[in-house]
Amino acid sequence: MSLVSRSPADTQLAELIEHFDQWRQSRTTRGEPIPEPLSEPAVSLTQVLPLSRVAKRLRLNRQDLKKRCGQRLKPQPPPPPAVPTPDFIEVKPEPAWVAAGMDIELERPDGTRLRIHYHEPQPPLAVVVQTFLESR
Repeated sequence: MSLVSRSPADTQLAELIEHFDQWRQSRTTRGEPIPEPLSEPAVSLTQVLPLSRVAKRLRLNRQDLKKRCGQRLKPQPPPPPAVPTPDFIEVKPEPAWVAAGMDIELERPDGTRLRIHYHEPQPPLAVVVQTFLESR
């Protein structure tokens, strides 16, 4: 006599069959939607067992189960990264800023403008410009 070992997924499926049978006996109407606590494990089992097998054993419409799987597996767009935007950026003048002045004017696509007047041949403006262009 040989013993057939069941996989954990088969065990879960057997338990879920019992839960579905209990639900079917207690529901008030035949067209009542499947509750989420039963639907979720069924969809999860399709990740490790064939969808057709899960649908057949649970007595579910194969296409309906496939739709539920598709709804669950749709990739959710990642939330936009939370980038703190500074309220004020202090640029401390250095003694070298005494030479002839120069103006820089920047404009973002949203219409916001920034105008900078400075007296240094190569001022350290990279951080200021980058912050201005990236903030919204």
